[in-house]
Amino acid sequence: MARKKVKLAWIANDSTRRVTFKKRKRGLIKKVSELATLCDVKACLILYGAQEQHPSVWPSFHEAARVLNEFRSMPEMEQCKKMMNQEGFLFQRIAKLQEQLRKQERENRELETSLLMYEGLAGRSLHDVGIEDATSLAWMVEMKTQLVYDRMEHIRKEHLASREVDPKMHVPQTVAMEKTPMQVAMEELQRQSWFMEVGSTSDQKVKFGSGDEALPPYSAHCSPWLDPYFPLN
Repeated sequence: MARKKVKLAWIANDSTRRVTFKKRKRGLIKKVSELATLCDVKACLILYGAQEQHPSVWPSFHEAARVLNEFRSMPEMEQCKKMMNQEGFLFQRIAKLQEQLRKQERENRELETSLLMYEGLAGRSLHDVGIEDATSLAWMVEMKTQLVYDRMEHIRKEHLASREVDPKMHVPQTVAMEKTPMQVAMEELQRQSWFMEVGSTSDQKVKFGSGDEALPPYSAHCSPWLDPYFPLN
């Protein structure tokens, strides 16, 4: 069965308050004893009760006095280093709660801006948006766009890296294959047929006017423009 949450307030009933004090005192002494045993630290407890003539001391008066004297012999800066009173504890608690509140407000603001961005993408008109909402929306759009650009650049670099050839890899060289006797014979036959065609073409006749005349040889051309020394000679 779960415990009922205790309301932290002064107990008005005297008998209930005394019973609660005795129970909590035993629990507090037990916790201090466990802390000293488990963590091997020097600790003492002095507790004053409203209806008690002498304070409750743990573990003993002599041991408590020794621990207090050792604490007082330390420099003042060391004594106050981790000391905290009720006021300091409350201020620390308030500062922590305020930080949690600011964090929750930032998260709520980002959620509202994201919802506004999605509504704008869905076709909602943003003419009625205030300056603060518009500024937050512009900031979020810029941030999302930058994330997309960063992702694209990362993918591009990965693609280029995957296409680079490792210099240690062996690239096979193209080796010229030896020609077979049949290929050599066919090439020789093609060269002979080409020379035969050139010779037969030089013996052909062309018509100039009405008669047939043989094409004059190249050496018979006496044009001065064919002379490499013209007009110097």
